[in-house]
Amino acid sequence: MSTRYLLICAVLILLCSGCDRLTRTEVQRAATLTNGGNARLGRVEIRKYGCNACHDISGVPGARGLVGPPLDGVGQRYFIAGELANTPDNLMRWIQHPKQVEPHTAMPEMGVTEQDSRDIAAYLYTLRVD
Repeated sequence: MSTRYLLICAVLILLCSGCDRLTRTEVQRAATLTNGGNARLGRVEIRKYGCNACHDISGVPGARGLVGPPLDGVGQRYFIAGELANTPDNLMRWIQHPKQVEPHTAMPEMGVTEQDSRDIAAYLYTLRVD
């Protein structure tokens, strides 16, 4: 193989690896816009439901919990709870009824309403990991 051919292949591989990130970013933005939630309210509701007791969550005072995973970068993850595709509907389902998704999870059922789960999901999708 020629050096030129190998160089072209290397450039294409590098460009394609960046395409995945771009696609994920577009999906994150679309999820935030299409789930109908209010991220500002979601930040408040996270405290209302006590999510901050178990999770480390940027922008939420006192959210330095060590029981559940940190929630920064939720929108960048491919899966929720290790098994659900990361979509707005699945995130809302997980927030509302974690035991229905994963019966052995430590995450409790908190009685989160559908609208509150929309708002919380909208807020979580704004959190990034740098």
